[in-house]
Amino acid sequence: MSEGLYSMESKDFDKTLDLKKIKPYGDTMNDGKTQVSFTLPVPNGDEAVEAAKQMMKKMGFENPLVVYSKELTEGFTFFNCYGSCTHTVDYTSIHVPKVESSVMDMHETDEYIKEHIGRKVVIVGASTGTDAHTVGIDAIMNMKGYAGHYGLERYEMIEALNMGSQVPNEEFIAKAIEMKADALLVSQTVTQKDVHIQNLTELVEMLEAEGLRDKIILVCGGPRISHELAKELGYDAGFGMNTYADNVASFVVQELDKRING
Repeated sequence: MSEGLYSMESKDFDKTLDLKKIKPYGDTMNDGKTQVSFTLPVPNGDEAVEAAKQMMKKMGFENPLVVYSKELTEGFTFFNCYGSCTHTVDYTSIHVPKVESSVMDMHETDEYIKEHIGRKVVIVGASTGTDAHTVGIDAIMNMKGYAGHYGLERYEMIEALNMGSQVPNEEFIAKAIEMKADALLVSQTVTQKDVHIQNLTELVEMLEAEGLRDKIILVCGGPRISHELAKELGYDAGFGMNTYADNVASFVVQELDKRING
């Protein structure tokens, strides 16, 4: 593509972009083209395909097309569908609560702790309750880290303990008391029937009952965790997808600095 043609297409592209009425983008601006996958509790067949199309229409899609269907087990069919979304979103009106801290890398965080706190920061993490998944807490805590971001165990000025999975809240709190933890990190991957909300809420209530809530920085993370949800549940911060040990460590040490030094 020549530079002149690219510039012309970019100009045309920008003319059709209205941030107050954005729609999914497929081939051309505002075409609303969307791929949707879902399962219906019906056997595979013509009737099932028609049901999927009608469902797409009720979801706000024009010209729905079922491109793939397969019976997962008796009486349940999976669908892969395409359609044009009729709804729009005002992007300019969106405000998402975010963790308010500058992100530092491992070396910067270590230097920050030396300068502002003057001792090692103690952080205990776990996948609590019945959650048997450790991929999230391991990515934050383990020395090797994840995607090029070192875990907290590798930090010179952080004493990190990863308690692993299926840790009861009682044991989690007991270990925090034993180690005089500055911060607790909770990873929640299993979220069926909102069990993560129940478990996260229970931890806050138990810390409050022990008179420890205001003495510990409390952070949670996972695929369905947002900062907004975390704050609603009584946590100091929440970290979702595309966040790493850098993000968590930076918040914890800056928050601890505020509490110690004002």
